[in-house]
Amino acid sequence: MIPRRIWGIETEYGLTCASLVGNKPPLDADEAARLLFRPVVALGRSTNVFLRNGGRLYLDVGSHPEYATAECDQLRDLLAQDRAGAEYLRELARQANVSLAENGVDGRIHLFRNNLDAAGNSFGCHENYLVRRRPDFKAMVASLVAFFVTRQIVCGNGHFRVRAGRVEMSFSQRAGQVWDAMSSATTRSRPIVNTRDEPHADVDLYRRLHVIVGDSTMAEGSTLLKVASTDMLLAMVEAGRRPTIELADPMRAIREISADMTGSVDVERADGRRTTAVEIQREYLESIRAFAAANWDVDPWHAAALDLWDRGLTAVETGDHSLVDAELDWAIKERLVQRFEGRPGATVAAMHRLLLAYHDITEGGLQDRMETSGLMRRLTTRELVTDAAVTPPRTTRALLRGRFVGLAQDQRRDHSVDWVHLKLADPAHRTVMLLDPFSPHDERVEALLESMSVS
Repeated sequence: MIPRRIWGIETEYGLTCASLVGNKPPLDADEAARLLFRPVVALGRSTNVFLRNGGRLYLDVGSHPEYATAECDQLRDLLAQDRAGAEYLRELARQANVSLAENGVDGRIHLFRNNLDAAGNSFGCHENYLVRRRPDFKAMVASLVAFFVTRQIVCGNGHFRVRAGRVEMSFSQRAGQVWDAMSSATTRSRPIVNTRDEPHADVDLYRRLHVIVGDSTMAEGSTLLKVASTDMLLAMVEAGRRPTIELADPMRAIREISADMTGSVDVERADGRRTTAVEIQREYLESIRAFAAANWDVDPWHAAALDLWDRGLTAVETGDHSLVDAELDWAIKERLVQRFEGRPGATVAAMHRLLLAYHDITEGGLQDRMETSGLMRRLTTRELVTDAAVTPPRTTRALLRGRFVGLAQDQRRDHSVDWVHLKLADPAHRTVMLLDPFSPHDERVEALLESMSVS
């Protein structure tokens, strides 16, 4: 099997309160965020809480609601946890909109799972991969930069702009907002990989690869592909097969590649050769396939990702986007826009509303209707997501956190939690530190839960 790894996804959401009659928005972003998080504050007396499913919900800088999945080691769990976060925020928005209506406020809150607002400000979707601590960490990350620069041609969420009266499409909303390959910063010099050493685990054993270049994806196929392909590449690297692809100017390349929907633009490698994003991605795909055939029994979820990766590259290379136009965001959005442009009376303003509706996770968004009609393929089930909203993954440390949070909430016990610590605010101030994210079992937690149940 592919070596076990811990993954997680953090998604920042755009937030607005739109007027129902076209007037000035009745609430600014800060006011809308406070209303949205009112039930969260009532639950945990904070805008930063851990939930009984093991995930974290908080209000980030700039009034961006953010949901971080619990630690997952199975792709099915990760997709369900990610979707459960969106459903949780959708319910908060529904409650906020009911409150607005009951108070006669002319407004409706919307949450957007995208990466750019109308003013051009960027907010992100961060991927986390637990890796073994190694002295050559930065060299390892440097060897992955070309992969992350070119991955957008299959995993991008599609970016549409109107210039000189023409609609232009690129692969990624996030690509134009990245300014460095590696950095410990996240906003001032936004990098592809954030190198801050914060593993949320045993620091002697692990580091966290914090990838912040990826787009926020609506299609579950896009989410599956970006995580599974990265996971397999990391497994190959940690087994001693490090890629040798290096770009001369990654920041120039990431923008040129995003703007070329044919995937044929040449970018310069460090050795002076010129190559296309499709060719680079093919190198990674074929290397992983060969390594997997010799070393792993590939599970069905990773196998599905390999197949989708192959079809996505073929779609870009041949121009036959129908190969993935129900599975990958950029192709789904392109098909949506093309169908819209063929309708009588289609305007640029209406197209902008359509694209916002694509990323709108609140009631009135397009995702549910597109999945029901077959225009967007769903990989999870409603039952799986419903369970993931209240139940943590059963095979990682998240199970311990979720059980503790759930019991503390049910008993109205004061407590505090982070990724590593569980603390009960009783006279003894009992605290358990969990440094192994792979372990769903711990006798100290069992003792703590038992004492809470009988006290």
